[in-house]
Amino acid sequence: MTQETPTSATPNPGVDVAALGEQLLGKWADIRKQARELAGRPEFQRIEGLGMAEQRERVLHQLTLLVEAKAISRSLPRRLGGEDNHGGNIANFEELVVADPSLQIKAGVQWGLFGSAVMHLGTQEHQDKWLPGIMNMEIPGAFAMTEIGHGSDVASIATTATYDAETQEFVIHTPFRGAWKDYLGNAALHGRAAVVFAQLISRGVNRGVHAFYVPIRDDNGFLPGIGGEDDGLKGGLNGIDNGRLHFTRVRVPRTNLLNRYGDVAEDGTYTSPIASPGRRFFTMLGTLVQGRVSLDGAAVAASKVALQIAVRYANERRQFNASSTTTEEVLLDYQRHQRRLVTRIATTYAMSFAHEELLEKFDDVFSGAHDTDEDRQDLETLAAALKPTSTWHALDILQECREACGGAGFLTRNRFTSLRADLDVYATFEGDNNVLLQLVAKRLLADYAQEFRHLDAGVLARYVVRRAEHVALNRSGLRQLAQTWADTGSEKRSANFLKDADTQRELLTDRVRTMVSEVADEMRGAARLPQDQAAAVFNEHQHQVIEAARSHAELLLWEAFTRGVERVQDPGTKAVLTWLRDLYGLGLIESNLSWYLMHGRLSSQRARTLGPYINRLLARLRPHAQDLVDAFGYGPEHLRADIATGIEAERQAESMEYLRRQRASADAPVDEKILVARRKAEERATRGTERAVAAR
Repeated sequence: MTQETPTSATPNPGVDVAALGEQLLGKWADIRKQARELAGRPEFQRIEGLGMAEQRERVLHQLTLLVEAKAISRSLPRRLGGEDNHGGNIANFEELVVADPSLQIKAGVQWGLFGSAVMHLGTQEHQDKWLPGIMNMEIPGAFAMTEIGHGSDVASIATTATYDAETQEFVIHTPFRGAWKDYLGNAALHGRAAVVFAQLISRGVNRGVHAFYVPIRDDNGFLPGIGGEDDGLKGGLNGIDNGRLHFTRVRVPRTNLLNRYGDVAEDGTYTSPIASPGRRFFTMLGTLVQGRVSLDGAAVAASKVALQIAVRYANERRQFNASSTTTEEVLLDYQRHQRRLVTRIATTYAMSFAHEELLEKFDDVFSGAHDTDEDRQDLETLAAALKPTSTWHALDILQECREACGGAGFLTRNRFTSLRADLDVYATFEGDNNVLLQLVAKRLLADYAQEFRHLDAGVLARYVVRRAEHVALNRSGLRQLAQTWADTGSEKRSANFLKDADTQRELLTDRVRTMVSEVADEMRGAARLPQDQAAAVFNEHQHQVIEAARSHAELLLWEAFTRGVERVQDPGTKAVLTWLRDLYGLGLIESNLSWYLMHGRLSSQRARTLGPYINRLLARLRPHAQDLVDAFGYGPEHLRADIATGIEAERQAESMEYLRRQRASADAPVDEKILVARRKAEERATRGTERAVAAR
């Protein structure tokens, strides 16, 4: 446990690594530990340098090993040998990313998408018929939703499923090239069946997107009417056989419709428990939210691995004689290196606490403990906010850790380049990040409108007055003037204001509230315009909308971090995590400082103290950086990076011992700079003597 000079109310604060590590493991700690044990075994780990074909076969075999290890059935109904443990199931699979992201994603395709579609969109009859084969890998499958021509716009997909009442079959058809299903894991080689999303047409009425179970291959290859292509080599995740599928009037039985939310009778009559087509569509897609939840968790896990490697190296690697003529500086002692890594440790803690809350929310909904329409909407919005944030942050963290480790970070054996290549696509699958944030923004705008929907004219009038006063206060600079007056020139007072948790919450919350209200006011009335004009108004404000959602996600992370700190029992750990939380919150304010200044939320005096105070936080946190990343709990078998094995410390020790012996040796060559310094000293002494003689 590291210690430092007292700088807070808690003397000598330090991190209880073991206790913090247990807290970070969360509600499903035992399952995470079991998953990490599997991820630490060589047979589950990526082998660098394999060709695409070898990688694909290795990962396919690894899925059978997961079946043999009984690691894949936690979410199944108990009648099928499962545990009905939905949160634990996700916690298990997201840890596989540290073994090989291809394994994590291919497992997610097989059981988290293909299998889950059958379980959550089908009935008990479908579950009993197909899930056993899906779970034991007798039926490898694809999740055929995405089309080349529509991407994230699932509602507009063009593949059709037209019901033929005479034969009681659905005819699955791809009408043009842009309607081909693409980027599908298991489609190129391994898939024997697919859950195909198509526009259900019965009795001449398009009932919208529904899911169908469609066999696609047997031992001889594609079945009649089905074709496809291999997507080939990708920028990452080459252990997954992504490919395209198309269908030419492929007939499947009426009972292959996964009909939990919409059914077709023998005569073609359509029925659904959800009358609204829009609500029915979003309900069906909402049952598949676990893909976004697991990507959020996998991104957090990859970020933790990267930081454990980079901080270990930064605590051992030495560079430049900044403060000593004999000993070089440890990289992490440089303020810039702390800015690069410690700030990202803070971000990762925020993401970790937020993900655990998302996972618990997911489990509440899917276990039925809290499964109202509002609960499901909250879950979908939370997942749509956190998945973009964590996947973008993971890419940033991996890149910064790579650069912070110099040339060593660029070597494949030190993991950063491969992890970053594999996680690159996380930003665009299971929903493009920008599209997901747009969904979050629409929910924020809807909630904002809901606040005023049932208020009377008097309440609305008072709100308008208060808002006008608020805007006038900010725009006039009176708020800033009041801040400056309160600080009365004291940098300490300004810093104390910023480090207060209530202040951080107010600043972060106010930014979200203001951004949402501004764009809502500017778009007011757009819904009553003709469709093209309404779309134009929205497009004019799309950037504002997405930035508002992004600020909302950042607030969610800060709030989760704060709740995580409140649960810490050890005083020393709590003090260190409070500094880390402050670093995260103030970093958000610093990155958006222009907004706070332009909107009159901060005075220039307080803004000037922000950077220096962040630097002081970095200095406080620097002694604890290793403990903070060690609490992530990944061992050498998970990191698998040469520079995280202690080899750099051995090299540095060898170097320093060599230099020590050299300095002590009478035969050591003299540094030219020492000779120059001696000569200059002798010259100064001579001039001094000459001046003394002349003076006498």
